[in-house]
Amino acid sequence: MIFRLLCIFLFIQLPLFDQSQERFSQKHLMGKGDPKFYSETISLLPEVGKAFKAMQKEALKEGIKIEIVSAYRSYNRQKKIWNSKFQSNAEKGLNPEQNINKIIEYSTIPGTSRHHWGTDVDIIDGNKPKNGDVLLEKKFHGNGPYVELRKWMDTNANQFGFYKPYTKDHNRKGFNYEPWHYSYAPLAIPMLKEYLKLELNLLLLSENLEGKSYISTRFLSRYLEENILGISASLK
Repeated sequence: MIFRLLCIFLFIQLPLFDQSQERFSQKHLMGKGDPKFYSETISLLPEVGKAFKAMQKEALKEGIKIEIVSAYRSYNRQKKIWNSKFQSNAEKGLNPEQNINKIIEYSTIPGTSRHHWGTDVDIIDGNKPKNGDVLLEKKFHGNGPYVELRKWMDTNANQFGFYKPYTKDHNRKGFNYEPWHYSYAPLAIPMLKEYLKLELNLLLLSENLEGKSYISTRFLSRYLEENILGISASLK
């Protein structure tokens, strides 16, 4: 009888275990999986999308329309961004080392983006005009169109589980300040812990990645410490 009950228990629990493993799998963490999203228009994991919609609804009460510019981003999409920036910088005369350091002011090496996880989102106020590049620091400060959005998020985002990874902290190393980027802490924190267990030196370098011969083990070690871990303490 005890054995039968144990088998039933394991049968019930196994699907939950498998789902968890898939959600935090190597492929998912590196943007190579096939995650299920909240909806066709909100490419965030279901739990994240639900929290985002609740936050969006609350902001609307104050006339702020939280609009997604970028949510989930696949490995291949990140690779295209990286290669495009590398080629553009090379045309401007930057040598490979300068080129890579310029790219990682804001953009990640493919396979290392938090956007791979389905927990992170870049946002603007959809009620404001969109002119040129919308994800610029000056547009969230001073007389920029997204100042009220930033202030509202500063006050309210944490209630819904969203935190800025790249804060305006001069002691923080790595990627530059991004007032538009938010991460859903309840899932992003455990995902980061799982991500740090991966053998990054063996996994990161794609055969088609521009400048890969200049990305050494030593560089990756610094990149891990300063860029991947150069985030707000609230997300560690």
